[in-house]
Amino acid sequence: LPAAVLLKDTKLMDVKLGQLGSWLAMRDFTPGGILGALKRGHNRYYNKYINVRKGGLGGISMVLAGYVVLSYMWSYSHV
Repeated sequence: LPAAVLLKDTKLMDVKLGQLGSWLAMRDFTPGGILGALKRGHNRYYNKYINVRKGGLGGISMVLAGYVVLSYMWSYSHV
């Protein structure tokens, strides 16, 4: 049998709709808690997309696609 996970330690994607209110009540909405959540999110993004062991074509192609979209928006501002 899997060990019971406390509702406080449950990820948002695993929370059932009926438990959402009590799960939100357990969150830390102080400025320090919000800052900590932002730092964890930034670290997760950085380690997944920026700080990779083996770089590939994906990162370069995302930058290139962003440049193409941005230059299209600047050239065709009337659209």
